[in-house]
Amino acid sequence: MNYISTRGHVGQSQKAGVHNFEDVLLAGLANDGGLFVPETWPTFAPGFLEGLAGKSYEDAAIEIMLPFLGDAIGRDEFTVLVHQAHARFAHKAVTPLIQIDQQTWLMELFHGPTLAFKDVALQLLGQLFDHILAKRGARITVVGATSGDTGSAAIEACRDRDAVDIFILYPAGRTSDVQRKQMTTVPSANVHAIAIEGNFDDCQALVKAMFGDADFRDSHSLAAVNSINWARIMAQIVYYVVAAVALGAPGRKIAFAVPTGNFGNVYAAYAAKRMGLPIERLIIGTNSNDILARFFATSEMRKEAVVPTYSPSMDIQVSSNFERLLFELLGRDGAAVEAKLAEFQATGAFSVSPEIFAEVSALFSGIAVDDATTKATIAGIHADTGYVLDPHSAVGVAAAARVAGGVPAPIVALACAHPAKFPEVVTDATGIHPALPPHMADLFERPERIVILPNDLAAVQSFIRSHARIAVSPRQHRHR
Repeated sequence: MNYISTRGHVGQSQKAGVHNFEDVLLAGLANDGGLFVPETWPTFAPGFLEGLAGKSYEDAAIEIMLPFLGDAIGRDEFTVLVHQAHARFAHKAVTPLIQIDQQTWLMELFHGPTLAFKDVALQLLGQLFDHILAKRGARITVVGATSGDTGSAAIEACRDRDAVDIFILYPAGRTSDVQRKQMTTVPSANVHAIAIEGNFDDCQALVKAMFGDADFRDSHSLAAVNSINWARIMAQIVYYVVAAVALGAPGRKIAFAVPTGNFGNVYAAYAAKRMGLPIERLIIGTNSNDILARFFATSEMRKEAVVPTYSPSMDIQVSSNFERLLFELLGRDGAAVEAKLAEFQATGAFSVSPEIFAEVSALFSGIAVDDATTKATIAGIHADTGYVLDPHSAVGVAAAARVAGGVPAPIVALACAHPAKFPEVVTDATGIHPALPPHMADLFERPERIVILPNDLAAVQSFIRSHARIAVSPRQHRHR
């Protein structure tokens, strides 16, 4: 299995831009600024999905992910890593399904250590980093941007690792108190949470700029934990496959409703479909930052100002992972992708042809859900079933309800975070204050380390230079 950049060209030699899994894991972002995707999509062999029925989540995950590794990690080694990655999940099923009405199911993705879906992939990413860095005798500097949940999950996955320093940028004042404290109360010396005076898109732009600075990237051995890192997408493919098989795939099609900001989670569902999972429809739920919903309604991607909402992890107007889908829609033409993104950078907008829009509309629906509807959904589901949704999960459930009548398949809505991460809106909607689980019960008593920096690349790079333990770049430790 080799990987190419969304801004490169298919079929070139390794020297010209084809990479193996180890390189992609450690690099995160391609040298040309693009995102890594498989050179060719692996597909499920006949009988493969049927053979997953009854397997544990971990055993299914190993079989689903192995094709993406090539010869980078052997089956036995990978089996150990996968089981270690899921050892801290509070539910034996890892991502259990809960039925909430005749057609709709919730897939709970918040049973990991930081109570958000990001744990599913990032706990594995931490294990993979340790394994590859130990083999290479190298170290990395992880740099990431978060709108709330990625940061704490990445920090939890990377804390206290000898070969990793981690710097997470988050928008000052635009996360929930629980999300912030999960990042700023970790005492580990290799962890640095940085509040940026700006919004998530500013944080994401700073991270991309650091990866685009070749000298800085190479001298600090930068690595990514955002969903720009292919390994994140790979690990998220698993729970779509596991859920679909549990509900009857491949014998029947399944639809998924995904609350979406940066497009990484729903892109993993698209990847599962490319591998052969029978997906009827992918329903994208956005909050009032509705750039994706507008694209799937109009064929135009147009950036607007970011506004704060009840679902802060989705307060995004530049969805980085959409580039991966665009690459497929444009016939894997890296130059065409680059042209579209240059147009977006220059004008704040781009559109696709009617033919491409018809293709994408056959699979995706985009639904915008405002704060009033989010709160009403939390209240309504609680009144009807006793179940307590967090606001992000409520966006997915509301989007599913909006299109359910036109979808001839069970719909799995993704419950992406524990309600205790967003207690104010949940309490307001239900009258119930959701409690943090025991391992986090003292979160608000833990001392914080607060670092606030301006939305300025030089200032952020200066902070990283002064706090990172720089060593030889892993890019100098290729397989011989």
